[in-house]
Amino acid sequence: MKIKSLFLLIALLPALYLSAQRNIKAADWKDLEKREDSLKVFADSMVNAERAGTRFLADSNFVKGFVRALKVPWSFQFPFDSLTTVSQLYAPDSSFRIFTWQLKKDEYMYFQKGAIQMRTKNGTLRLYPLFDVSMFTRKPDDSVRNRQNWIGALYYKIIAKTWQGKTFYTLLGFDGFTVSSNRKWMEVLSFDDNTGEPVFGGPFFVIQPDSAKKKTTVNRFHIEYKKEASTTFNYSSEKDMVIFDHLISETDEPNRAETYVPDGDFEGFEWKDGKWVQIKKVFVDVPDQFKNVDPYLGNAPAEDALLDKDGNIDEKKLEERSRKNEEKGKEKPKPKPKKPVSN
Repeated sequence: MKIKSLFLLIALLPALYLSAQRNIKAADWKDLEKREDSLKVFADSMVNAERAGTRFLADSNFVKGFVRALKVPWSFQFPFDSLTTVSQLYAPDSSFRIFTWQLKKDEYMYFQKGAIQMRTKNGTLRLYPLFDVSMFTRKPDDSVRNRQNWIGALYYKIIAKTWQGKTFYTLLGFDGFTVSSNRKWMEVLSFDDNTGEPVFGGPFFVIQPDSAKKKTTVNRFHIEYKKEASTTFNYSSEKDMVIFDHLISETDEPNRAETYVPDGDFEGFEWKDGKWVQIKKVFVDVPDQFKNVDPYLGNAPAEDALLDKDGNIDEKKLEERSRKNEEKGKEKPKPKPKKPVSN
């Protein structure tokens, strides 16, 4: 119980900090509550409405209404916590918060939307809209980007790290990328020292691809995997690492990302000297907390591993996994997941 209470306190720290610094007037708070009630309708419709035209119109109305709401003085202190289809994350130091959401294009594909609201000393709005270009980018891992050419994701975690006196914010996010595959992203966000503008990416990731012996540096990192597969990609405070599933092609087609599924092993990233350095094998024995399947972040149970103790593929398990994934693919598409958790 003590551990659960500690985690709850940590999760509430940004809200408690804002409460202690509350400057918003009671009338403005009431105004924002009314605006939020209207925004809830649009936020739900842009994901769950049956007709595409209705969803796109709802997104347009949501954006306009949301910006007007954020212009209310000291709106940074208002939680907007009933917008369950919108992810809202405060930075650990409460210097900003980032909103991300998805506009449903069809049963399988979503457009990413987002905005960063900065905390200001006088309560006025300082907002950076984010414009997703990931669908038009051939090499998304290979560039430093600004808010005009953002690689979109629905963020579920912020990790703050410092290096040489500057704070860097690592974002973990989900992208329902194509009809046949999903992506999960790891992205470092910083702010330009001169303009204050958000900067996405940089030479922060030292990786070693499976097919290469030498390590290389990339500007952001992602995994792409089969649409029906369930994968882990999250931060472990206990190990102070980002831990994710090692993936293999279930059909032995390494050039087809839509065939990738977890094999029961885990990789990770550890912050060292201002960079996230890849660790190829995190566990010898998988801990209990990585044996539970999370409905959103996902996880492959250790007993369902596709590799045996010698690292060889278990063909029987691979065939069974493929069959289960095919059955999932035939199921009626489910509505968009609720607001991601950041535990």
